[in-house]
Amino acid sequence: MILGLGNDVIIVGRIESTIERFGERFLARIFTEVERARSERRRNRVASYAKRFAAKEACAKALGTGFRRGVFWRDIGVVNARSGKPTIELAGGALRRLEEITPRGMRAVIDVTMTDERDLAEAVVIISAIPDGGGSGDGA
Repeated sequence: MILGLGNDVIIVGRIESTIERFGERFLARIFTEVERARSERRRNRVASYAKRFAAKEACAKALGTGFRRGVFWRDIGVVNARSGKPTIELAGGALRRLEEITPRGMRAVIDVTMTDERDLAEAVVIISAIPDGGGSGDGA
């Protein structure tokens, strides 16, 4: 059962301008240490940050709150499974919201896909519920 769906597209240059203008203050406010370490290792670090920014926006939309009701940027972290597949890790208000929307006897699974092409970065997040204790996928 799908609990939420979110999509976001961002102009990579917007993230680049923001990093140039606010630097460390912006990066520390928006991104987790794991996200920052991964993005800083990338050849095109700005596109990496832009994809993660879009994934956070898409996830906040899928949660049905946006960045309100106690959901903050750093509550949503884009991490990679051992296979390299991107996943979402929630904390704080985002995790509480996920728990609110997940039906009893079910567990939430968050799927994310991210891409970038020249000037754009995009992410789609689907939050699903599967029976607790069964099924496959990366759980939240």
